[in-house]
Amino acid sequence: MKSSTTRRSFLKNAVAAAVAVPLVTSLEEYALNAQESSSTAKSPVPSSKATLPLGKIGKVQLSRILCGGNLISGYAHSRDLIYVSDLLRAYFTPEKIMETWAQCEQHGINTMIFGPDDKQGVETYKKYRAQGGKIQFIAQLAPQKDKIPDCIKYAVDIGAMGIALVGNYGDAWSRENSVDKIGEFVTMGKSQGVIVGVNGHELRTVMSVEKAGIKPDFYMKTLHSSNYWSARRPDQMKEVIDNYGIDNYWCMDPGATVRFMQELERPWIAFKVLAAGAIHPKAGFKYAFENGADFCAVGMFDFQVGENVKLANAALQETGNRNRAWMA
Repeated sequence: MKSSTTRRSFLKNAVAAAVAVPLVTSLEEYALNAQESSSTAKSPVPSSKATLPLGKIGKVQLSRILCGGNLISGYAHSRDLIYVSDLLRAYFTPEKIMETWAQCEQHGINTMIFGPDDKQGVETYKKYRAQGGKIQFIAQLAPQKDKIPDCIKYAVDIGAMGIALVGNYGDAWSRENSVDKIGEFVTMGKSQGVIVGVNGHELRTVMSVEKAGIKPDFYMKTLHSSNYWSARRPDQMKEVIDNYGIDNYWCMDPGATVRFMQELERPWIAFKVLAAGAIHPKAGFKYAFENGADFCAVGMFDFQVGENVKLANAALQETGNRNRAWMA
């Protein structure tokens, strides 16, 4: 009898627990649900078709959330999961890429970022525009130092309204004391009539460009809370530093980034704001906008677009006391 009673009590408690807690299918989902549950934000979430507020860089209007191109191009940062890039390339067929862009436009995202060295992406974009799509794009460029004019001309010829020196190159050229090449990139880009940015994972990239008196139209700089890195093992951080030869591949000192960017009167597109999916969008967007980012570039699957826009709108509504004025 005692055994039967114990079994009935166990089943009763298990059913109650199942009702009280949403079904969680993975440790990743559990972590994200925990982040969302811990948030104190109470602002109402806009409808799923809400239009994002716009900002401006130069004469170009951009939505506050930009669709990142790494997922579409299959170059997503996957930490220690070696199959992820292959998985993304299999998922993002040309049809799925166009569907994702259409979702972005439907929800108010008017700009995306991608590297035009991805030939399939370029052909897909041409087809999308020919079919009536209007999303504009910033081309992330990785030119050889002696091919900067050719690289920029190609991006402009295929329809880019803006260009940006990709972060790996911005960091490397700064480390190699080749900041003059960054200046050459900015000058040539502006001569083509497009907005021009410099990307950096490292804060010293932005600092070097400013010190040299170079005047890009905008910066792209990583930003997310330190919670992600503080949870990683020291050997994992060392591995990133050793492999990439840089000390800030993510945003290992967000406080320093926030303080330095606060003094710059130049638009700032923050990227890696969700730390490759380790930070919930609700927390990531709020942190980035509160701490001075004018825009956020985010890699998105098609099924994430609507929810990300809702959360970004909520974060923007809650961002009333940021110390850095909106630069765009």
